[in-house]
Amino acid sequence: MGFELSYELVAILFAVAVLAGFIDSIAGGGGLLTIPALMWAGLPPTAALATNKLQACGGSFFASLYFIRKGMVKLSDMKLAILCAFIGSAIGTIAVQQIDTAFLEVLLPFLMLAIGGYFLFSKKISEDDKHQVFGPGLFALTAALGVGLYDGFFGPGTGSFFALAFVSLAGYGLAKATAHAKVLNFSTNIASLIFFALGGKVFWLLGGIMLVGQAIGATLGSKMVLTKGTKIIKPLVVTMSVAMSVKLLSNQYDLFAWI
Repeated sequence: MGFELSYELVAILFAVAVLAGFIDSIAGGGGLLTIPALMWAGLPPTAALATNKLQACGGSFFASLYFIRKGMVKLSDMKLAILCAFIGSAIGTIAVQQIDTAFLEVLLPFLMLAIGGYFLFSKKISEDDKHQVFGPGLFALTAALGVGLYDGFFGPGTGSFFALAFVSLAGYGLAKATAHAKVLNFSTNIASLIFFALGGKVFWLLGGIMLVGQAIGATLGSKMVLTKGTKIIKPLVVTMSVAMSVKLLSNQYDLFAWI
C-alpha cells in the first residue's frame, strides 16, 4: 500500500475503530471517524473505503449477533430484507465505479439534517411499536433494497437511513429499529466488501486489526441500546446526523479552510 504500519499508528486506528463501533451500533455514522482516519494513515481514497468496509463488518456483525442473542431480532422474519439489502449493495458497489456521485455529495448533507430533525421532533420516536405502514415483503423490496443500493453506491449514514425506515415504515420502536438496522447493515457491508475485494482494494492487515476494535465497541454500544434505549439513541442519532452534515458540507465548500 505504499506505507508502513507502526505500533503507534495501529494503536491510534484501533482506538478509533473501538469508538466508531460504539457510536455506529447506536446511531450509525461510524465511518465519519474511520474513513478520515484511514486516509490520514496514508491509504488512497478507494482503498480507505474498501478497508473501511472490512472493519465495519466486524462492528455490524457483533452488534447484530448481540441483538439476535437477546431476542431483539428474529432472522427468520428478515430473510427477504437481508437478501434485498445484499443485492442492493452489490449493485451499488458496481455502479459507483461507473457513475458520478457528485449529485449525492450535494444532496446528502441536507438529507442527514432531515433525518436528525425527524428523530428530534417526531412524536413517532419512542420505545413502543406503532402502526405498520409496509408489510415485511414490501419493506424488503423498497426500503431494504433502496438503502442497500445507497450503501454500496455512497455509504455515509446508512445505519440512520435503515433505522428511519424501520421506525417510519415498519412501525418499530427505536431500540428495535436500531437492532434490525444493524442486521441489514451487516448484509450491505458484506456485499460491498466482496466486490471491493474482487478489485484488490482491501488492506486486509489493517482492516482486520480495526475489525477487532469495531467488535469491542459495537458490543459495548449494543448493550447501551438495550439498557438506555431512546434516552441514548435519540440524542446520538441527532448529533451524528448534524456532524455528518457539517463534515460533508465542509468537504464540499472548504468551510473551515481559514482555520
